[in-house]
Amino acid sequence: MTKKDIISKIHLVISAVIVIPVAFFYGFNPSSQFDIQLQTTDEHNFFKAIMGLYLGFSVLWILGVFKIKYLKLALVTNLIFMLGLGFGRLLSLFIDGIPTFGYQFGTFAELFLGFYGLWVMKNTK
Repeated sequence: MTKKDIISKIHLVISAVIVIPVAFFYGFNPSSQFDIQLQTTDEHNFFKAIMGLYLGFSVLWILGVFKIKYLKLALVTNLIFMLGLGFGRLLSLFIDGIPTFGYQFGTFAELFLGFYGLWVMKNTK
């Protein structure tokens, strides 16, 4: 793997390494890591759907790391995913108040990874 490959793909690897475990926490035990208490079947169903969405995107990002034909799609979906989450969390921060440290860190990390992906898209052809 060349230095250019590492620069253009490292955030996809980092994203998958973080998002995959978070997906399983959301899907099976969100209260173990987050201040979330699911009460209804619909709430459990919602978090399992989020888990599936996170895992699906992670598969695409991993494909982008190993298969060049998926790289651009992986980059675009990663930056949309990360910036969408990051800006949503920023909006919540201003409207709802300051969340726990984990969500604060997540906001920073998502925005960083999203803007890094934007930079990669701009600087690689």
